[in-house]
Amino acid sequence: MTTLNKIALVTGANRGIGLEISRQLAQSGKLKVILTSRDPNQGLQAKQQLEQQGVTNLLFQSLDVTCKESVNDLKRLINKEYGRLDILVNNAGIFPDQMNVSALKISVETLQEAMETNLYGPFRLCQAFIPLMLENNYGRIVNLSSGMGQLSEMNGCCPGYRTSKTALNALTRLLADELTGTNVLINTMCPGWVKTRMGGAMATREVSEGADTAVWLATLPDGGPSGGFYRDRQPISW
Repeated sequence: MTTLNKIALVTGANRGIGLEISRQLAQSGKLKVILTSRDPNQGLQAKQQLEQQGVTNLLFQSLDVTCKESVNDLKRLINKEYGRLDILVNNAGIFPDQMNVSALKISVETLQEAMETNLYGPFRLCQAFIPLMLENNYGRIVNLSSGMGQLSEMNGCCPGYRTSKTALNALTRLLADELTGTNVLINTMCPGWVKTRMGGAMATREVSEGADTAVWLATLPDGGPSGGFYRDRQPISW
C-alpha cells in the first residue's frame, strides 16, 4: 500500500488546533484527511476555508464524540468507503471549568461534562477504529492532552479539565501496553498554550506550533515510539 492511500481522521477539526492539524496532514500530499465536527455547518465552512487556501485531499463528516451512535455511524461509513483508517487524531475537547474554582466547590456535573468529551470521546473512537487498524497492520493514534493533566506538576483549580486530561493520559498508556508488538502506535501530546478560542489572545504559541507535534506523531514511521507523552517532539513527564 502506498502512503497516498492512507486515511486520517481528525476530531473537533472545525477550528483551532484541529483545523491546523488537518491542514498540515492534507498539505503533505500523502494522506486523505477526514475533517470532523459536531456542527455540520462549521465543519463544512472549515473544509471550504482550507480548500480556498489551496488545500486538497479533504473530506468532511459530521461527528459528535459524545454520542455512541454518531461514532458507530462514522465507523460504518469509513469501513464501507475505505475499509481502513490509518490515523486517528483525538483532538476534540472542552474546558468546562470556571477559572480559579476550587475542586471543593466544582459540581460533579462539570466533571462529568469534561470526561464525556475529553475521555469517553477518545475511548469510543479508539474502540471503534483500533480493530480496523489491527486488521490492516497499521495505525497511528494521537491523543491531545495538556500539561495541566501532568501528575508530576499538578496544581489546583480547573479540576474538570485537569482530571479528564490525566485520565486521557492513562488511557494512552493502557492501550499502548495492549498494542505492544503491533504496528499500531498510540501517543499523547501537549500542544502548549496556543492562541485559540480556548487558549485566548494572551497565549504564547501560534496554532501552527501547537499542531506540529501532533502531526509528527500521526506520521511516525514503523517502529516509532508508543505510549509516550510529548511536547515539541520531546518526551515530557506524566
